[in-house]
Amino acid sequence: MLTAALPFALLLAAPPVALERDIVAELNFARTSPARYAARLRDYRRYFRGKIVRYPGRPDGLRTTEGVAAVDEAIGFLERQTPTGALTPAPLLARAAGDHVAEQGPIGATGHYSRNGDDPRDRVRRRGGGGYVAETITYGPPSAAEVVRQLIVDDAVPGRGHRRTVFAAEMRFVGVRCGPHKTYRMMCVAEFARNPDGRH
Repeated sequence: MLTAALPFALLLAAPPVALERDIVAELNFARTSPARYAARLRDYRRYFRGKIVRYPGRPDGLRTTEGVAAVDEAIGFLERQTPTGALTPAPLLARAAGDHVAEQGPIGATGHYSRNGDDPRDRVRRRGGGGYVAETITYGPPSAAEVVRQLIVDDAVPGRGHRRTVFAAEMRFVGVRCGPHKTYRMMCVAEFARNPDGRH
């Protein structure tokens, strides 16, 4: 857990392994039990007042773009969604995700591209894998529940691309890395793939 008292360099030296493990577990809960996950979103919905949501642990509130409309749309999706197989952690994918965290975190950058123009496929290839990967990134959420909820609700994201990645049946492996972010305090990168090395 990030604390303001610790220097950024010290935070960077200690990756939040428990958070990364919990994100994989939360992704797998949503994939294998979408209807049960929908019940969690119905509970989350109670905390909205207009487009501001204030839930336990977030007393100051979080401003959303769509408000409950995105949550309701996600609930409808989940209630129709067929359970999907669990994801298996893949160390190579996690290392590629970690490369992006290590680059963006200290400078407060965002987005899927590295400073040299590399995209997620390039980062996985650089680690010795293939280019058949899909990447999700969250900036800010400090817990596994908040990370995965953000990906599934996908507020203000046209086409709900993060949600589609989370529930893509062909994606059977994932590598997750989280770390401190200069602007948003925490970022988490997940690389999804059909195989543990990102190859076809």
